[in-house]
Amino acid sequence: MQSPQPDPTAGDESQAVSRRIQRLSLHLTPNHRHLQNDTAQQLGLVECAKAAKLTVDTSSLSNYMRGKHREIQDRVLDYFNKRPELQTPVEILKDDHRELCMKQLVGLVREAGFRPFRYIVDEPAKYFAILEAVGSVDMSLGIKMGVQYSLWGGSVLNLGTKKHKDMYFDGIDNLEYPGCFAMTELHHGSNVQGLQTVATFDPITDEFIIDTPNDGAIKWWIGNAAVHGKFATVFAKLMLPTRDTKGITDMGVHAFIVPIRDLKTHQTLPGIEIQDCGHKVGLNGVDNGALRFRSVRIPRDNLLNRFGDVSRDGKYTSSLPSINKRFAATLGELVGGRVGLAYSSVSVLKVAATIAIRYSLLRQQFGPSKQPEVSILDYQSQQHKLMPMLASTYAFHFATSHLVEKYSEMKKSHDEQLVGDIHSLSAGLKAYVTAYTAKSLSICREACGGHGYASVNRFGSLRNDHDIFQTFEGDNTVLLQQVLNKSHSLRPRLEFSILFYDLEFFRG
Repeated sequence: MQSPQPDPTAGDESQAVSRRIQRLSLHLTPNHRHLQNDTAQQLGLVECAKAAKLTVDTSSLSNYMRGKHREIQDRVLDYFNKRPELQTPVEILKDDHRELCMKQLVGLVREAGFRPFRYIVDEPAKYFAILEAVGSVDMSLGIKMGVQYSLWGGSVLNLGTKKHKDMYFDGIDNLEYPGCFAMTELHHGSNVQGLQTVATFDPITDEFIIDTPNDGAIKWWIGNAAVHGKFATVFAKLMLPTRDTKGITDMGVHAFIVPIRDLKTHQTLPGIEIQDCGHKVGLNGVDNGALRFRSVRIPRDNLLNRFGDVSRDGKYTSSLPSINKRFAATLGELVGGRVGLAYSSVSVLKVAATIAIRYSLLRQQFGPSKQPEVSILDYQSQQHKLMPMLASTYAFHFATSHLVEKYSEMKKSHDEQLVGDIHSLSAGLKAYVTAYTAKSLSICREACGGHGYASVNRFGSLRNDHDIFQTFEGDNTVLLQQVLNKSHSLRPRLEFSILFYDLEFFRG
């Protein structure tokens, strides 16, 4: 019987595996013999000394990390610390939570004197600093503040013109005009160009008629709609009557200011139907609702007309040549919400990591016989859970701080290239950071064992409140596809030297 022939490729594969293992081992025990002599003399290995005590100037580090707006954050936290009646209890009913959340926002603005809306355009970094502090008090409060100022207020400032700012700024700023951002529909979330709500111009009365043509077009998950909102920025297809055979022309999605409740009585206005979206997985301090419009008439001036306008005789004008250009410009002005979400997600990660690491430092389990038990943070398994997370938290802090700086620069310069860069950067960071934070929240809970399951330790509320961060302001999967499309368009400009090095490493 003939013996089997040896596989000539087996030796090559074995050698490749050995090379990979050798290279990986260098990351754990670096060897500098391959360096030039002059370089080797400048480098030295420091042995890990467990007994050595590391001294950190925590005050200086904290001041550096929190940046130039730490004072205003301290004032926000100090206000709520002195108002126990405004602190959210562990156990609270949905309706009570909503009312408390509104009281918290009113107290912040009218009693404490903070006016976040005034920083939206001119000092976005200060606005996001306030948002971070507010979100640490109650994440529902942070989202409600964002709905009022970044979404409803931001749409008026960024999509409207001077007449809209003159009419609505003060009311939005002092909370006399609580409002909503009515973009998402029951059948359309990510596909904004597919929205079905219509706004038809009536040249006889000089009005727009807002209509919900079917159940799928009902505005859904609209923050502030169920209870507190008096206005809504409604995104709808602008329909203009024409004299051709079609009879009407679709000009694409535009934004309109629509009153939904009476300013004095708070009663729902004629033609407006409002439903409560009910109890949610988290963020139950935010009153999400559904809006339906039945031939609701609004003045022509209620069109937010920065990128497109309709004259008294029904003629459409725009500085942008196409529906797609106008749509891109509209969404580009709304990117601040996504920037804020990435920044806020890092804040959640900071809170969770801090709780888990502090607990792990104090909690003791097992150890040498007849000796004190060992802090669980000294176990490698616990370190592997939490230390990479801590490093990532620092990285995400600096990354999102850079994003905020670039966004502030964009708001001042209106540079088209920078607008495109911010869109891609915010999409990528929002998707990556929120997904990482969502996973880390579960790891932090597990790292604290059974005690982490107690509601008072916040992991449950943080996890539930943060979970939707992966969906609103852009579904993470869709956002990553947008980043991929952008990277493909930039391929001719990319430098591939680092990429080639990485590929060679994995090839062995």
